[in-house]
Amino acid sequence: MIRLASDIDTEQRASALHSRLFETRALSLKLAAPLSAEDMVAQAMDDASPTKWHLAHTTWFFETFVLAPRLPGYAIFDEAFGYCFNSYYEQVGPRQPRPKRGVLTRPSLESVRAYRDHVDAALETFFALGFDEDEAAAAALEIGINHEQQHQELMLTDILALFAANPLRPCYRQAQPQRSGATKRGWMIEYSGGIERIGHTGQGFAWDNETPAHETLIHPFALADRLVTNGQFLEFVLDGGYETATLWLSDGWTLINQEGWRAPLYWELCDGNWRAMTLHGLTQLDLAAPVAHVSYYEADAYARWAGKRLPTEFEWEVAARRAPLAANDLSSGALRPLPAPSGAADTPRQMFGDVWEWTRSAYLPYPGYRAPQGALGEYNGKFMVGQHVLRGGSCVTPKGHERATYRNFFYPHQRWQFMGLRLAEDR
Repeated sequence: MIRLASDIDTEQRASALHSRLFETRALSLKLAAPLSAEDMVAQAMDDASPTKWHLAHTTWFFETFVLAPRLPGYAIFDEAFGYCFNSYYEQVGPRQPRPKRGVLTRPSLESVRAYRDHVDAALETFFALGFDEDEAAAAALEIGINHEQQHQELMLTDILALFAANPLRPCYRQAQPQRSGATKRGWMIEYSGGIERIGHTGQGFAWDNETPAHETLIHPFALADRLVTNGQFLEFVLDGGYETATLWLSDGWTLINQEGWRAPLYWELCDGNWRAMTLHGLTQLDLAAPVAHVSYYEADAYARWAGKRLPTEFEWEVAARRAPLAANDLSSGALRPLPAPSGAADTPRQMFGDVWEWTRSAYLPYPGYRAPQGALGEYNGKFMVGQHVLRGGSCVTPKGHERATYRNFFYPHQRWQFMGLRLAEDR
């Protein structure tokens, strides 16, 4: 499932895992703290999940894959929770249908908090007993940490979806002063192409879908030095981009007309002014900030309108190797995409953080890929059809969760995540 560093002393690794585990567990509760009990049980749409469900599911993950099989005498908190909080693991058993997670008014929020306390106490016991050279135990803990980080991002995007559907337009958190900037076109950075090694090859954590590393032929290309901005995308909107069939893939054209899409998700035209719903409430549209909440179809149509294309995931990875990991991610506290830094640069900026970047690459297994055995083998492999790869990270991705080889994936119609784009072209 993952790759772990083999040159770190077992005791040091256990200490590092302990610190990261409980920091991660605490952060989930911190992210939920601004919400009311009513906020945490509601489900905005089929793709989203209630905050209470996220808090319970990540706890169920540790109980199911770490504690129950490895901690002697561990007592399951509540047998019914397996049905309520399993997500998609067929080998573990039946589950509450995803679109119906919002009807789980029971168990109560108090029960879910008690569940987290119960599992956290057992995890402390697990560490106190020591797991020596048990690579499987270390791997299960590492997976659990990264899994909870993924759900922290989902919690915030699902809260935004919920608050955007509320006519009161609630504010999750007050905005902090952030850098501003003017809408700039940027420039294209050229890459010579060649035979490149793609995928995770180093030590440290990686999901199975980032492996095996393999050689890929990449033709010469150019990549924009920055993300497409709200201002640039607004030009597309005002130029009739959503009314021009020749810009759209057939499925996308059908979708936007069925759904009535005429702008990115969460954009609103109010008395002649464009605004956007954010985690800070309904705000003036920041023209210099990266556009977010666009589907693959919208990203592809914009690129065609601009006379460019979306990059492949392999082009993106090659370019990302030269980019700094510094990112506007969850740790910045911005909770929204920010304008690119001013000034010239010979490496692409905003590669990590701000918004996940659509690529033109279908989500498929790498050559030689084999899904891991057991229920955890369902984590990635069974979803490798009908989706597209996104790279980079977003403004609500937890710090340390970004890397050049990370492959996120969504269906082309989805746009409630912080999804944006960067332009590419052939050379």
